[in-house]
Amino acid sequence: MARRINRRGFVAGSTAAGIGFYVAGDAVSRASAYQSPLEKIRIAGVGVGGKGSSDIDQAGNVGDVVAICDIDDDHLNGKAAKFPKAEKFNDFRKMLEKLDKGIDAVVISTPDHTHAPAAAMAMRMSKHVYVQKPLTHTVKEARVLRELAKEKKLCTQMGNQGTAETGLRKAVELVHAGVLGDVKEFHVWTNRPVWPQSPTIKARPAEIEVPKTVHWDEFLGPAPFRPFAGEKNQRGRWTYHPFNWRGWWDFGTGALGDMACHTANMSFMALKLGYPVSVKAESEDLNPETYPAWAHVAIDFPAREGMVPCTMHWYEGRKDGKLVHPPEALQKKVLKPGARLVDSGSIIVGSKAILHSPNDYGAAFQLFTPEGEAIPTPEVAPKLPRNGKGDQGMKDEWARAIKEGKPEIAMSNFDYAGMLTEAILLGNVAMRAGKKLEWDGPSMRFTNLPEANQFLHKEYRKGWTL
Repeated sequence: MARRINRRGFVAGSTAAGIGFYVAGDAVSRASAYQSPLEKIRIAGVGVGGKGSSDIDQAGNVGDVVAICDIDDDHLNGKAAKFPKAEKFNDFRKMLEKLDKGIDAVVISTPDHTHAPAAAMAMRMSKHVYVQKPLTHTVKEARVLRELAKEKKLCTQMGNQGTAETGLRKAVELVHAGVLGDVKEFHVWTNRPVWPQSPTIKARPAEIEVPKTVHWDEFLGPAPFRPFAGEKNQRGRWTYHPFNWRGWWDFGTGALGDMACHTANMSFMALKLGYPVSVKAESEDLNPETYPAWAHVAIDFPAREGMVPCTMHWYEGRKDGKLVHPPEALQKKVLKPGARLVDSGSIIVGSKAILHSPNDYGAAFQLFTPEGEAIPTPEVAPKLPRNGKGDQGMKDEWARAIKEGKPEIAMSNFDYAGMLTEAILLGNVAMRAGKKLEWDGPSMRFTNLPEANQFLHKEYRKGWTL
């Protein structure tokens, strides 16, 4: 039977548990690099199924894959056919301990809850890391990885591939050039969740025997123990593994964590955002197992670098059968009569112009007057390096950063991506709190509701550390 709880109970009943990107001539720091740029980067992959499959393949184009790790033997053996010389592991801890100096860099594409422990272990061993979005499962984890990258002078990259798109970089340049004028609000939406969670799932299904190919303890990682559960569906997915973990509090970061690192990325970079000052959320009533069916999150940012304070509005899920979307009056300004918003996109509202991106990554966009008339896109002097190779381009820039000892070449490095992830994950905390939260970013704490600080991190299961 599902155990229903309200937000007050959720808070009271729980136990405590500088943006930088590459601009020509602006070197932030230098990492330890190879003696020769011709040397091959020795790369290990953690999580090589699903998105991890393409991630390690692309990493193999910029280095030698020397080790692969996955909790599912089917995924592991399938990838071993492509990289027969790579040593196989089910536990990243054992892989790193055994190979250590034989690894230069690690690509991590696991479920969200194991991103940080894998990345932190590798980074403390001075390995450069590439981590799929969202960077981490908790706000504190994002802070730790950002600080580790700086302390160890490592080359890092988060896998939000739109960062490599030329269109995104052009949009950033337009905003920096003042084409939109003062921006006080921007809106970001998604059609997620597209996986099982509330309202159809609010409780754990019955336990079943762990499949022989799945190493369940390694899947759980730092999360509290729970039995393997559920029957395999028509797409070959059990309740948690290999994809449906996204909607569960213990494993995923919900729709916000899944998509905002893509869809809000362009706006975040263009508006030079950093620490928010407050966050609030409205959503379906919470249950103890899965993220809510719908939510609207508002994150407030202060004035910075000549830009006025602004608010990010995030929309996810379905309420009363309808997708939660930006106000209709705003939609009418950027859509043709009878048209509908695409599944995910963003709108930046400026005093001089509105930018509408009907694109996951902000890589395609159109400008409108504040009244809603389409206007041509002006040319502005390019200031960001061009890439245009999408996901592979992310690995290319990461590898070049490693070889040249310049972490800033990878534009979604953890100095930037850590800040982006922190801000986004505060929205999930606000869903749990159910009231507006005042945020002290440098101190990493809420000033008006101290009991909400417990949701900035979690207690790790024995044997797993950050």
